[in-house]
Amino acid sequence: MHPSFLLALRRICLAFVICLGWFDGSALAQDKSIVVASTTSTRDSGLFDHILPPFEKKTGIDVKVVALGTGQALDVARRGDADVVFVHARSEEEKFLAEGFGLKRHPVMYNDFVLVGPSDDPAGIKGSTDIVAALRMIRDKRASFISRGDNSGTHQAELKLWKIAGINIATERNEGVRGHWYKEIGQGMGAALNTAAASNSYTISDRGTWLSFKNRLGLSIMVEGDKRLLNQYGVMLVNPEKFPTVKKTLGQQFIDWLISPEGQASIAEYKINGQQLFFPNANDPNA
Repeated sequence: MHPSFLLALRRICLAFVICLGWFDGSALAQDKSIVVASTTSTRDSGLFDHILPPFEKKTGIDVKVVALGTGQALDVARRGDADVVFVHARSEEEKFLAEGFGLKRHPVMYNDFVLVGPSDDPAGIKGSTDIVAALRMIRDKRASFISRGDNSGTHQAELKLWKIAGINIATERNEGVRGHWYKEIGQGMGAALNTAAASNSYTISDRGTWLSFKNRLGLSIMVEGDKRLLNQYGVMLVNPEKFPTVKKTLGQQFIDWLISPEGQASIAEYKINGQQLFFPNANDPNA
């Protein structure tokens, strides 16, 4: 074989190898991203805008957040369409794990829920620290109440509180005109607050979204401080054995950072008007 032909062939092979290496490297770089199915509260409160930039800068991992109610976020993960879930409904998280869709649950942080309402306070509950008594007053006076109605962590917490109060919301909804005081909108926290502000109604909000909410139109906190209003968040890796497309290593890096001293400090540093929105507690075995 002629030497010039061999040289040309070698150059072609070398160019192919270089191009293949570039393509593989480029593909890997483009693939260095994860999908996190999370709650609307972590997005609407502005938390992700605060904590993701330092994580992405440190690791080079691009985090794509799908913000939905907790129930919907878990359903996204059940379809294998997320790598990590970051939500706030402990019973639903434990069910998700028991079904084999996720690996270990890690506590991350907590804040609390608040009951907000109109300044004229038609139910007469302002200043109470008893959420159950306040809900009973709202129901007895048929004061307008806006529910997210979206199977989110906040919605589930609200339904649990009505149950503790001895009020069957399903029955109330079916009472025709008498049940019109309770309205479900099937939307996120921001929409629920906007609806409550526009309709002179009460609603339950996570404190983080409330503090970042600008369109209050006379709404203010009516009830806070009851231990039954605790709002705990947890994070889980979606099971890569069930869904081989899950980016196990990258997803675990995000989880490890969230519960690390650096991630926990970043969460604690996030404030609005000097008020801390979330309190890290990754080291609490009972959370």
